[in-house]
Amino acid sequence: MHSGLELTLLLLGCAVLGVVAFRMLHLPPMLGYLAVGVLIGPHALALADDSPATHALAEFGVVFLMFSIGLEFSLAQLKSMRRIVFGLGLAQVVLTIAAAMGFGLFISWWVPAMHVSWQAAFALGGALAMSSTAIVVKMLTERLELESEHGRRIIGILLFQDLAVVPLLIMIPSLARPPEELVVTLGWAAVKAAFVLALLLIFGQKLMRNWFTIVAKRRSQELFMLNLLLVTLGLAWVTEQAGLSLALGAFVAGMLISETQYKHQVEEDIKPFRDVLLGLFFITVGMLLNLGLVLQHWWLVLALLVFPVLLKFAIIAALAKAFGSSDGVSMRTGLALAQAGEFGFVLLNLASGSKLIDPFLIQLVLASMVLSMLVAPFVIQNMDKIVMKVATNEWMMQSLQLTQLASRTMKTHKHVIIAGFGRSGQSLATLLSEEKLPWYALDLDPERVQEAQAAGANVSYGDAARREALIAAGINRASALVITFANTPLALKVLHLVHELAPNLSVIVRAHDDSDLDQLKRAGATEVVPEALESSLMLASHALVVMGVPLRRVVHRVQNARDERYASLRGYFHGAGDVSDDPEHTYVRLHSVTLRSEAAAVGRRIGEMALEEVGAEVTTLRRNGQSLSWDPETVLLVGDVLVLRGAGEAVSRAESRLL
Repeated sequence: MHSGLELTLLLLGCAVLGVVAFRMLHLPPMLGYLAVGVLIGPHALALADDSPATHALAEFGVVFLMFSIGLEFSLAQLKSMRRIVFGLGLAQVVLTIAAAMGFGLFISWWVPAMHVSWQAAFALGGALAMSSTAIVVKMLTERLELESEHGRRIIGILLFQDLAVVPLLIMIPSLARPPEELVVTLGWAAVKAAFVLALLLIFGQKLMRNWFTIVAKRRSQELFMLNLLLVTLGLAWVTEQAGLSLALGAFVAGMLISETQYKHQVEEDIKPFRDVLLGLFFITVGMLLNLGLVLQHWWLVLALLVFPVLLKFAIIAALAKAFGSSDGVSMRTGLALAQAGEFGFVLLNLASGSKLIDPFLIQLVLASMVLSMLVAPFVIQNMDKIVMKVATNEWMMQSLQLTQLASRTMKTHKHVIIAGFGRSGQSLATLLSEEKLPWYALDLDPERVQEAQAAGANVSYGDAARREALIAAGINRASALVITFANTPLALKVLHLVHELAPNLSVIVRAHDDSDLDQLKRAGATEVVPEALESSLMLASHALVVMGVPLRRVVHRVQNARDERYASLRGYFHGAGDVSDDPEHTYVRLHSVTLRSEAAAVGRRIGEMALEEVGAEVTTLRRNGQSLSWDPETVLLVGDVLVLRGAGEAVSRAESRLL
């Protein structure tokens, strides 16, 4: 038995190691938490016991997860996607639960010794109906497919799954009651839920907005955070006292706050609590897994992995097809959502606590769910190849799209290809049109393409990171290519294709900042436009004009900064809040070094220090409070301040050499 502090330190330490390991393997951190739970749990190394304290921490994780779901709940979004959410999403959850119940009844009839009650089958079906929002959204975001046709269907189904958790959290504990009390229990739970929800939603919304305004006016971040925790946990307590779940109250709290102007601030404030506590929840889920039992019955685990995944894929693909999707879109939707999800663990944990399901079956299902989530990133990464091999008409559909694209651009010469027709792409297209310059755009959002085409824009559905799309867009006849999305990996892929197809083509690339500028230039980009530096130039130019500097001089200064590839602007002094995710410290930064009497550089020439050998350079030398003109022969004195520029590691090495 561990004390509260010992248990917390153990969980946090193992969580850090697990997440670091899985981040290095480019896998979701959630899988790292699960793996850690398996290792330290009572069925493996037995470093942590399955104690009430652990479960209390885990329950808070679920509370904050449901709060976040409520915070993202948007009536406008639901309305715009109602056909997908309440049509496709509802059908997927209902059919998956029905299939699980049918299979459970079949097993009970065929093998009486493996009897599965309909209540247990319902709970299992609810758990298996869920898909991993964290894994799927992350993968789609990286592949720029959130706005694609299959991406919209996937997001719609995930949205309904999140909403379906709310009634399932109420129903599953009620199913554990005796059969003769079941109808009364469910009815009473529904009445209480309706009453509490109506009370909170009718009176709570105005009260919440007014109360948060009062708190926000005190201008105290500490008070705002305390109030947020009070509201979240307070409403969770209210629903628990009404005989409902803690998670339901947290969901309602999120819904109420989502309608206020404080939604985005709350999202940022709650995120650390949610992520940390949710990680502890997944550790407790992993602790439930008995590896010995799973290895002993590996063939059952394999069957429970393959059969539900294939069944779920078939249900989702068939439903997507029934709702008017092509074979390719239907298969991509099914492949992306076939795995288990975070809420599946929540529901399985709830069913386990209600003694609905046999512990042996829970072990097998839990193992199969974890394995399906481990496999999911690789399936999504390769789903295009899978679809191409299986869907007989996918090649034909894509060939038709490329043929239509080629026919539209066939007579176009010396045009600009715009990769991505979002806000930046459309602004560029407007300026090109005003200058009577030809252009053609590629975009992956079918709705945007359809609306733009209806307005007469030269845009087609196509992926600029595919060789065939670039050829169809007339890359060999184009005068330039502009990549308008700030995604370095995809931009590098496009640049690689351009190097093969049209090595002399000018390519302009948009980037978030200057961290990838050199990498993109080496890959063949003619120009890289870092948003952060361009906004700095614009701010500076407006400030200089306001201060009375002649416009001609301002324009000259801005142009010089651009001509020098932003050299004078690259790098900045990092503060405590500038935390980089880059493990190699490749971000260019500025750093001031003051030479004390014991510094090695005192009395030596700047050139003699050979700072360029370690990848750094001196941008400024200050002596006696004044900037000094210097050259490599300048001798350094005590009290000199040198401003270094370079990557984080290079600056550190240069500082060590100076001192």
